[in-house]
Amino acid sequence: MKSDTIKAGYERAPHRSLLYATGLKQGDMKKPFIGVCNSFVEIIPGHCHLNEVAEFVKGCIREAGGVPFEFNTIGICDGIAMGHSGMTYSLPSRELIADSVESMVKAHCFDALFCIPNCDKIVPGMLMAAMRCNIPTIFASGGPMAAGKAPDGKSSDLISVFEAVAQHRQGTLSAKGLEDFAATACPGCGSCSGMFTANSMNCLCEALGIALPGNGTILAMDPRRKEHYRASARRIVEMAKKGTPLPRDIVTQKSLDNAFALDMAMGGSSNTILHALAIAKEADAPYDLKRINAISQKCPHICKVSPSCAYHIEDVDAAGGISAILKRISAIPKLLDLTCKTVSGKTLGSVIATAKVKDDAVIRTLDNAYSKSGGLAVLWGNLAAEGAIVKKAGVSPKMMRFEGKAIIFESQEEACAGILAGKVKPGHVVVIRYEGPKGGPGMQEMLAPTSYIMGQGLGESVALITDGRFSGGTRGACIGHVSPEAAEGGLIGLLKNGDTILLDIDKHTLEAKLTKAEIATRRKNPPKPPKRNIATWLERYQRSVTNASHGATLA
Repeated sequence: MKSDTIKAGYERAPHRSLLYATGLKQGDMKKPFIGVCNSFVEIIPGHCHLNEVAEFVKGCIREAGGVPFEFNTIGICDGIAMGHSGMTYSLPSRELIADSVESMVKAHCFDALFCIPNCDKIVPGMLMAAMRCNIPTIFASGGPMAAGKAPDGKSSDLISVFEAVAQHRQGTLSAKGLEDFAATACPGCGSCSGMFTANSMNCLCEALGIALPGNGTILAMDPRRKEHYRASARRIVEMAKKGTPLPRDIVTQKSLDNAFALDMAMGGSSNTILHALAIAKEADAPYDLKRINAISQKCPHICKVSPSCAYHIEDVDAAGGISAILKRISAIPKLLDLTCKTVSGKTLGSVIATAKVKDDAVIRTLDNAYSKSGGLAVLWGNLAAEGAIVKKAGVSPKMMRFEGKAIIFESQEEACAGILAGKVKPGHVVVIRYEGPKGGPGMQEMLAPTSYIMGQGLGESVALITDGRFSGGTRGACIGHVSPEAAEGGLIGLLKNGDTILLDIDKHTLEAKLTKAEIATRRKNPPKPPKRNIATWLERYQRSVTNASHGATLA
């Protein structure tokens, strides 16, 4: 066992002495040491219950014959960090999490790793670390939140509240009405109830093969969640004893294809692309943005979840879960590789073999898909020479092709103020720049401005492009991850108010209608980037981060 490095032989007597001090007994020295990588944080709804989850998981590991050692990572709630300078720390926290998990695993020679993530950057950060450490690893998330109930009785979620802010600002919703939304949209612990980034990533873990079925859709407070934890705990002890399968055996180019096929079928968050590229790099499984478009062209969009419609994750679970979606799209020739390994010890094909769709309204049939192509798309053009991302699942058919005049904002804060002040009119393309990985720095998530646009009724007459990124809760013609970003000389940084911008999602294009001569002239005298006060950690991050087309990883 790898843990023998710290516990076996006479030279390790001092190490054993320290281990005994933690409560271990002599008999424990012959058992596998399992790192329980938790992410309990009281301020994050998706993580505030994970202390109890970890205690249960550790008990199950002991019952299965392993020795658990819990440690925790930091976590940032993107919803709470939204709309102010705190959001600049969200994406960089992914790197801190990956580095800290790697440090704990490598320093303490664990035989295996049980990861308990749930929200936003915690899932990809732990996945990146798992690829680096490459010891037997299983993921079991904290589970999704139930949907809320709005005052009118309809289902609601966090996005409902953001859009209600714009309605209140317009005078169409009272202060009491706004607070009623706030008080009912998030009814308890768990990752936010739509197909936002957290739930998208937890669902993709099933398709990647790094988590057991149910990981992405069983609600946090559902009693079945404990059975999921118990099965995962037993399995990680088996994996630790056998020393296999390893994360890099599971996360390969082919399993990433499977994950992106699921992403296309369910219309996942655009952030999944950013994170999957980073995970692929750590797994030494090179992945290209053009490969994503190829998968999208083959995979129809068969499942819509909030913010794209009124369904929530609980509805997907009741309809058969992720295995049912995978089973349905497995009928498409050469889309999924069913021979890929999973942590269950079975192939993906074996895992989904008995899955059934229980509700064709939630998980549509292939011949009744929302669209023939997937819910995400990569766009190219002079504004996106290295690519840009759109969640087409959330775009109105009227906005799939749009031409409008640029209205420029140099930051998310400036854009929010401008939108709420009524500066954005029908026919505008809102341009928010210097918000990329380097320019922000930190690539802020922009749920607030997109929600304000929707809340003001501009969703079918205004588009938005940015070198920043969007929340998984974003809907509308919102193009993010524009690369190269403004801070590295991208054309987005040379745009002026009134420039004509064309986006054609079906043709995968994003263009500024500028001649090459005009672009060359503007490059000779580029505008000065905005000055920002940046903290020490973000300075270090800014110096080494790559752009979104490379997953915003550190060079």
